[in-house]
Amino acid sequence: MLGVAPAMAHAAPVAVTSERIETFHPGSSETVFGRLEFLVGLVMKSPDPNFGGWSSIRLRPDQTHFVGVIDNGDWITGALVRDAAGRLAGIADVDVTPMLAKSGRPDARKEKMDAESLAFRTGEVLVSFERVHRVDVYPDPGFQTSPPKRTLSKLIPDARLKANKGLETVVVAPANGPLAGSPVIVAEESLNAAGDNYAAVLEGPRKGIFYVRRHGAFDISDGTFLPSGDLVLLERSFSLLQGVAIRLRLIRADDIRPDATVDGEELMVADLSYKIDNMEGVDAFHAADGSTHLVLVSDNNNSFLQSNLMLEFRLKD
Repeated sequence: MLGVAPAMAHAAPVAVTSERIETFHPGSSETVFGRLEFLVGLVMKSPDPNFGGWSSIRLRPDQTHFVGVIDNGDWITGALVRDAAGRLAGIADVDVTPMLAKSGRPDARKEKMDAESLAFRTGEVLVSFERVHRVDVYPDPGFQTSPPKRTLSKLIPDARLKANKGLETVVVAPANGPLAGSPVIVAEESLNAAGDNYAAVLEGPRKGIFYVRRHGAFDISDGTFLPSGDLVLLERSFSLLQGVAIRLRLIRADDIRPDATVDGEELMVADLSYKIDNMEGVDAFHAADGSTHLVLVSDNNNSFLQSNLMLEFRLKD
């Protein structure tokens, strides 16, 4: 808003300890699950109440520093720590900072600042919000101390988006792929008449609404483009009888076009017999050995009954 000076949003250092997860399926020596090979995981704990509700993670190009969002309207930044063998050992330099709303000040109202996903593109951080459905664009660097510069047109009408099942995913496609660097959004569980999820390519040659085939009771919780250009979606289901389950699905980028309904290969599915929780965030990177790695984080809903997890997998060709 013109004439309103932004409030200073100070980063608050957060102490985090980590316990390593060596086995994804307790009681079993197996390491390959579907097309994913489990490498290592972390159970992360902190006495600081600001650490929790982690909804998304994106790694910087150095594959060490990360930016994420917490669903009460906070940024979380930090760095991955690896041991001498390159295995994930913890996280460090963790800061939590209130996000600034368009007013230039933090807004503690959950219905206004329910941040669910973020994505980088040159000079910008894009953040998707549900309840008040939007994709806000923050400057990068400077996102921690700046209000959003603008809001992208999301194409999907508000009437088609459920209040708490809206824009769960925002990703930016590779510039050299068929989507030409466009932002892409996918709804958590906002369905068309056929029962499939609303999604949209927001810019570029394939701009338009498309749909993601829904299978079973799985809702979409985040996504990431692979270095190859294809899209991985992280999905999650919950029931009182069966608890939490997750699924990862691969969507071919070339299938994404206006009015299409896309489906894809199941990479992995896991229930509570595996070391999972409420997995909400996923990112991918090209490791030094040329393989593709996936990093997942969980949202503990700020509950002592749940855990903040980080899991790392290698995608098997």
